[in-house]
Amino acid sequence: MNDSTTEITLNFVGETFIPLLSGALYWPQENTLLVADLHLEKMSSFASKGQLLPPYDTKATLALLARDMQTTKARRVICLGDSFHRDEGTATLPQEDAEQLRALIKSVDWLWLAGNHDPSPHQLGGSCADSIIVGDVNLSHEPSSITNGQIAGHLHPSARISINGRATRRPCFVHNERLMILPAYGVSTGTLNILSKPFEGLFDRDRLKIIMLGRDQLYPVATKYLR
Repeated sequence: MNDSTTEITLNFVGETFIPLLSGALYWPQENTLLVADLHLEKMSSFASKGQLLPPYDTKATLALLARDMQTTKARRVICLGDSFHRDEGTATLPQEDAEQLRALIKSVDWLWLAGNHDPSPHQLGGSCADSIIVGDVNLSHEPSSITNGQIAGHLHPSARISINGRATRRPCFVHNERLMILPAYGVSTGTLNILSKPFEGLFDRDRLKIIMLGRDQLYPVATKYLR
């Protein structure tokens, strides 16, 4: 990577990964960039239901992705599902955004994994699969309580911490020795506290490792500060 900021690395199932401030995860050994839950065309989906919100989320998310691809020089990108907010999102892309996305796809080996929002194959190029195993790592959308060595998305994890009476909540990477969940990458996505019910049964709190996305840098977080 050619980023001048200090890198934080994390070890998972014998592999070294580099979490990025954007919420992407770079896998140096495979020269692969992993991103989860882009939720492209989320605002246009809301607009179709009468909620008129600024439709600039796709453009901003693609700009962020283009920057991460340039920074890491990744030769492969794997999107871990829910890349579009709804299955027909590929048809509502503005022409400029569609052209930029196609250019990104053509520049690398690109793989779309199916999500619960977008289960059908995309028509924009790249390959499609339900999941993929690379070495000892299982890449898929929804996290499992029984799959070992899994990297997934879906839950949009965030950590709420309280230190010296001050509380903050930010998206985060969270993992133990067998499961890692990436933060949502899309700029208009919400988050879920990793101590909330959807995470029950996935992690033992005492064994969690957490890296929080700050405004300007990443922060490892001790579980004792979680609230």
